[in-house]
Amino acid sequence: MQEEAKAKREATPHDVVEEVLEKKLSDITTVLYNPGNGKSRLYEEIITMVERCLFKIALARNNNIKGAAANYLGINRNTFQKKMVKLGLQVPHK
Repeated sequence: MQEEAKAKREATPHDVVEEVLEKKLSDITTVLYNPGNGKSRLYEEIITMVERCLFKIALARNNNIKGAAANYLGINRNTFQKKMVKLGLQVPHK
C-alpha cells in the first residue's frame, strides 16, 4: 500500500496521461471490437480516430492555420496536409 502511494507521487504527467488513455482505450475497444466480421480492423480504426481528433485539436488551437497546426504536432506541413486529406478533414474557409 505504501509503495503504491509512493509510485503515484513519482508518476510523471506522461505516466498519468498514459494510464488514463489506457483505461479509455479499453472501453473504446470493448465497444468497437466485433469478432464476427473476419479480420479485425480495430487498430486501424482507433489510430484513425486518434489522428482525426489530434488534427482537429491542433487546428482549433492554431486558428485553422495548417502550418502552425503541423508545427504544434511536430510534423511536416506537407505530411499534415496529406493526412488531412486521408482523414477527410477540411479547414473552414473564412
